Amino acid sequence: MPTLKRVAISGIGVVSPLGHTLAELFVQARAGRSGVHLLDTPFAQRLNSPLVASVKHDVSASFDATQARLLDRFSLFALYAAKHAVSDAQQALQGLDRSRAGVFVGTGMGGVTTMDSGYQTLYGEGSDRIKPFTILMGMHNAAAAWIGIEHDLQGPNMTYSTACSSSAVAIGEAWLKVASGQLDVALAGGAEAPLANGSLKAWDSLHTVADVDLDAPHTSCRPFSKNRSGMVLGEGAAMLLLEPWDRAVARGATIHGEVLGYGQSNDASHITRPSVEGQTAAMRAALASARLQPQQIDAINAHGTGTLVNDATETRAIKALFGAHAARVPISATKAMHGHLLGAAGALEAVLSLLALKHRVALPTMHLQHSDPECDLDYVPNQAREGVAARTVMSNSFAFGGANAVLVLGAA
Repeated sequence: MPTLKRVAISGIGVVSPLGHTLAELFVQARAGRSGVHLLDTPFAQRLNSPLVASVKHDVSASFDATQARLLDRFSLFALYAAKHAVSDAQQALQGLDRSRAGVFVGTGMGGVTTMDSGYQTLYGEGSDRIKPFTILMGMHNAAAAWIGIEHDLQGPNMTYSTACSSSAVAIGEAWLKVASGQLDVALAGGAEAPLANGSLKAWDSLHTVADVDLDAPHTSCRPFSKNRSGMVLGEGAAMLLLEPWDRAVARGATIHGEVLGYGQSNDASHITRPSVEGQTAAMRAALASARLQPQQIDAINAHGTGTLVNDATETRAIKALFGAHAARVPISATKAMHGHLLGAAGALEAVLSLLALKHRVALPTMHLQHSDPECDLDYVPNQAREGVAARTVMSNSFAFGGANAVLVLGAA
């Protein structure tokens, strides 16, 4: 493998069901608070499981009204997160050759809110008055395009759509560009806003959404618990600013951590059913990329969707790769709190992993009520674990279609 530069993460921006600042996000996650709730709209009556994890912050207020009208909700999230990542990175773009700065965004469903609205107008209302910018708002690369325009980033502008691993792929590919010296700066992450009526009904029909706990709806997503019944759709965005470590140090930037490695694999077996072999291969590739041995991983942020098959498969894959060390690694499944952000999940969970490293905490896997013999590792159940001296964390993203992506991150 060719020699690669160290790559620092010097800026982070987020908007999520757990908050729209790094501080708020971490406080909520550390406390185990859930952003999952019952959908409170008339359409909820048409859903078997009317559960969502939604963003409460009005991100549109941060933009000029004319611009906001041209943006689907997922693009609003992406632009908001990118803006705050650039601000957090403290003049990272100053004096930069803009042709050596790129944008890498992952999204699974793109502008589904815009497309859903257009179909409602066309088919539901029988009207031909479709918004003239429907295509420009709904296309998957809209978010990345707008980020490039907003910050005058003239290098590669890439959008990845590999379902639930999209933003992990985006970060990994951006890391490779910076580490190899092809770029000086990359904005990388993901955005998703899938809580449109048609999207919710389609996911509901797939029977992957968790059953509603009528006594405590916010606890309905239960990764690795024996009584788990499915995932909950979430929305939001997370963006990271990546740059060579030496450049970040030279300009006195605050460094949140670094990307150490990135691995991919394809299950090549089933469109929805995950495979132990595929997941193991992606984790092994990430370790090889980071030049680390399994015992050098101090923590794992699991894909942990809360579905019966996925959680059991991920457990077996971790055991297959880590051997005896698997039982000693704290594993966090944060989707129990923020829901499944689909294409943005990998980016948000990478941010949570970095925050956990910084604060020496293993974040909790909430609502783990009953142990499952098939899921018998250390999932940090129901309460954050303080004083965890972790220096490295593996963040897993395993997607429909069999597209697996794994990031290895290091503390600052």
